[in-house]
Amino acid sequence: MLSCPFCSPKELALCFQTDFSIAFRDSYPISLGHTLIIPKRHVMSFFELTPEEQMDLIQVANHCKKELDVEFQPNGYNLGINDGKSAGQTIMHVHLHLIPRYSGDSPDPRGGIRWIFPEKAIYWEQKE
Repeated sequence: MLSCPFCSPKELALCFQTDFSIAFRDSYPISLGHTLIIPKRHVMSFFELTPEEQMDLIQVANHCKKELDVEFQPNGYNLGINDGKSAGQTIMHVHLHLIPRYSGDSPDPRGGIRWIFPEKAIYWEQKE
């Protein structure tokens, strides 16, 4: 698809690739080493990928995590896929975010991805 920035990229900082996927650094990184992993085939949703393509994305994430561990020594990771407009997807080509996290990068990282709905993020206080 010519209008897809992942299918016709201008310039990517390619990190790794397989027959099914490529990994490259995010152009708008949330943290040092923020990496995107995408299938080579243009597909909008993770759920439209073949099982082989889905597994490949995960295997590439594992490979990239090992490289990021050596290069940047993060203390943790967030992995995420925004699947569909309602979930925040802005590029309609499925992509897995591999986001290294570092001690002190957030005042209180508890709740992780739950912060997409801040009023629901601090669930541990509601149970007390």
